[in-house]
Amino acid sequence: MSNMIEIRGAHLHNLKNVDVDIPRNQLVAVTGISGSGKSSLAFGTIHGEGQRRYFESVAPFARRLIGSATDPQVEQVNGLPPTVALRQNTSVGGARSTVGTVSTMSNTVRLLYSRTGDYPAGVGHLDSDHFSANTAVGMCPTCHGTGVEYVPTEASMVREPDKTINEGAITAWPGAWAGKNFRDILDTLGFPMDTPWRELDRDTRDWILFTDERPEVTVTPDRRADQVEKQYQGIWRSVASYLRKTLAETESDTLRRRAISFMEEHECPTCHGRRLSAEALTVRWAGLPIDELNALSLTRLKTLVDAHRTDPASEAERLLLEALAPIVDSTIELGLGHLSLDRPARTLSGGESQRLRLAGQLRSGLFGVAYVLDEPSAGLHPVERTAVSALVRRFIGQGNSVLLVEHDMDLVAQSDWLVDVGPAAGEGGGEIVYSGPPDTYDAQTPTGHALAHRGLTPNSRPRPASGHLTLAGITARSIRDLDLRVGLGQFTAIAGVSGSGKTTLMNVIAEALGGGEGEHPGVVTQVHGEIDRLVQITQRPIGRTPRSCLATYVGFFDDVRRLFAGTAEARKRRWTVSRFSYNVKAGQCPTCQGEGTIEVELVFLPGSYTQCPTCRGARYNAETLEVTWRGATVAQVLGMTVDEAAEFFAGEGRIRRALDSLQAVGLGYLRLGQGAPELSGGEAQRIKVARELSRARRGHTLHLLDEPTTGLHPADSARLNRELHRLVDAGDTVLVVEHDLATLAAADRVIEMGPGAGEEGGRIIADATPAELTASPTPTGRALAARRG
Repeated sequence: MSNMIEIRGAHLHNLKNVDVDIPRNQLVAVTGISGSGKSSLAFGTIHGEGQRRYFESVAPFARRLIGSATDPQVEQVNGLPPTVALRQNTSVGGARSTVGTVSTMSNTVRLLYSRTGDYPAGVGHLDSDHFSANTAVGMCPTCHGTGVEYVPTEASMVREPDKTINEGAITAWPGAWAGKNFRDILDTLGFPMDTPWRELDRDTRDWILFTDERPEVTVTPDRRADQVEKQYQGIWRSVASYLRKTLAETESDTLRRRAISFMEEHECPTCHGRRLSAEALTVRWAGLPIDELNALSLTRLKTLVDAHRTDPASEAERLLLEALAPIVDSTIELGLGHLSLDRPARTLSGGESQRLRLAGQLRSGLFGVAYVLDEPSAGLHPVERTAVSALVRRFIGQGNSVLLVEHDMDLVAQSDWLVDVGPAAGEGGGEIVYSGPPDTYDAQTPTGHALAHRGLTPNSRPRPASGHLTLAGITARSIRDLDLRVGLGQFTAIAGVSGSGKTTLMNVIAEALGGGEGEHPGVVTQVHGEIDRLVQITQRPIGRTPRSCLATYVGFFDDVRRLFAGTAEARKRRWTVSRFSYNVKAGQCPTCQGEGTIEVELVFLPGSYTQCPTCRGARYNAETLEVTWRGATVAQVLGMTVDEAAEFFAGEGRIRRALDSLQAVGLGYLRLGQGAPELSGGEAQRIKVARELSRARRGHTLHLLDEPTTGLHPADSARLNRELHRLVDAGDTVLVVEHDLATLAAADRVIEMGPGAGEEGGRIIADATPAELTASPTPTGRALAARRG
C-alpha cells in the first residue's frame, strides 16, 4: 500500500482540478494566502471525502440528505485513512456544555467523587450521574441544574404599561393567533381592553398576570363582514403560567429564549447557584465539593492532581488520576491553564475550543487516522506555540497523520511536508504551487517570501501621542485595580500569554466608553480622554443565515439596486428599488424566499444548507432577472467577486469606494452575495474593518480590535496592518489585542499583560516601544528579541 494520500482532479470551490500527493504518518502543513483554496483542499476535499466514505454506512435516506450537504467534488482519492477534523468554531455544544464536558475531563472527575470521595455519615454511595447537573438524579430539583430561577414579574411581562391590552401592553404574550386568543378570552370575560394598563386596579392586573384559575369561556372572535363567525371554547391561562409552561415544555430554543427574555433571572434559592442536589454537594475530594473543584483554574487543578498522584488513597484513585493527568497537562501546555472545568463552552474563542478538543483527543487512543486541524496556533502567544508542535508529534507517534492548515511560518518551517495553495486568492488561486519539504521551498511566492523573511525590525520611532486615554481602578475577572494609559493618535498593541487578561481589558475599555457587548462586566473608577466615537470590531459573525451577505452588510447593495431600478426596463414596469431586494416577496424566489439555499434538517446531526432547486442560488424569481444593467442581472452582480465588481462598477463612486476598501483588506476574492455562514471569523472582522474604511470620517475615533490577524497569511496580515496604520495616520487611535509578532513589532507601543494566565495574570508587566521591549525578560520581549532581524 502506498504511503501517500493521492488526490486526483479536486475541483471543489476554486480548486482547479488539482492533483497532489501528501505523505501519511507525517506532519503536513497546508498554506496559502486567505482565499487561496487551502481549506477547500484540506477540509472540503480530504476530510469531505473521509466523511463521504463514512456516511456510506448509514441508512440510504439519511445518506441522500447528507450527500447533498457534503460533496468533496474530487475524481479520485487513494490511500486515505479515516479522518478527524477539528475546526475553529464556537459551536461546541448546547447551553450546558462546559470545558469539562467538551474535553471529557468531567467524566473522570465525577467518577473520582463517586468512587473515592469522602462521604458524610448518612449519605449512601452515589454513582457518577449524581455529580452531574445535567442528569435527573444530580441536578437541583428547583432550577433543574441551571443555577438560576426565572421569575416572571409585572415589569418583565408588561414592557409598555402606557398602552392598552388591545394595543399590546402585555409584551410577553405570543404573536399571531395564540396572542389573539388570550385577548379574545379576556374580552369575553369582561376585562377592560382599551384602558391603559397602568390605570387598571392592582387586583385586575395581578389576576391577568398571575392567577392559577383556568376559566373556560365560549369565544366569538371578531371577523370581517364577509367571514363566517365560528365560536370556540377558550381556556384562560395567566401570562406567568404561559411563560412557565413554555419554558418547561418547549423543545424550541427560540421559544425558550423568548420566554426567558420576559422573566427576571435570580439565583436559585435552593442550591444558591451551585446547580447540584444537596446530597451530591456533601461529598468531598481533596477537601472540596465538586462544584468548587470545577471552579478551579486548570493550573490549580493540576497542582491538586499531582499532589494526590504521588500518594493515592486507593488503587481506584490512582487509576482515575492517571487518566485525568495527561489531559490536564496537555490542556495547560496548549495555553488553556486559565480555564476552569465549569467555564461555559460558548464563551470560548474558536482557537480555544479547537485546542480543548485537541487535548481531549489524546485519550481517544485512535490509530491510523488523519487529523485535519484548522490553525491550532490561533490565540496562542508565540512562546506557547511550541506546545502545538509537540502535541501533534505525539499524534504522529501514535501512528496517525496530521494535516495542519496553518499561517504561522515557524510551525510551517517545523513541518515534514509543505503544500502551498495559490498563487493568489479566489479565481486566482486553487492551484498547487508547491508540494514537498519546507526547507527546499525557495519560490518567489507569498509563502516562500514569508518563510525566507521571518526576521523583524521592532519599531524604535513611534508616532507622538496627541493626548492620552486613561482609565483608573479597572477590576474585572483576574484584573484587580489596574490603571491604564493609552496614547491617542497611536497604534497600541495589547500582548501577553493566553488568559493573561488581554480580551477582558479590551472589553472593559469598550464598556467604560459606552460600547461593548456586555460579556465581561467590569468596574472602572475614572475615565479621562477625548474620544468622539468608539468602534469595537470583533470576530462575531455578520449574520447567521445566508440572507445576510457581504454586499448588504458593507452597505453598497442599496446603491446597486438603485442602478437597476433606474434602467428603462424597470421604469417601464414601474418597479422600484425594493423589487431588486431578495428580502421582498415581489422579487424573491418563492421556493427559498430569497435565501438562495434551503436548510436541510438532519436527525441527530446539525442542519446544513443546500442550493435552492428552483433558482439555483440566484435568490430572485425569473421575472426580476429579466432586467439587466450593463448586461448583467442583479443575481449575476451578487455572483461577482469583489475584484470583478470593482472593474464592473469603475464609474460608480460610492460603490467603488466600498469595493476598494474590501480589496484593501485582502477580500477581493469574496463574492458580493457570499452568505454570512460561509465567512470565517477573520473574514467577518476584516469586512467590518472595510466598512469603517469606506465610511466618511467624523471626529476622533478609537478602534478596538481583538486579534485581527487571526486566520491571515503573513502577506494578508501585512496588508491589513497597512490599512489600520492608515487610520492612525489620519488621526484616529487603534488598539489591538494581538499575538502576531509582525504586528507587535510595527506598533507604536506594546502593553503586555501577565505575567501568567488566570489568577497569575491581570497585571501590566511592560509598557514600551517594540524596540525597548526586546530588552525585557517578559514572554513578548523574549519572542520579539528572538525574531529580531
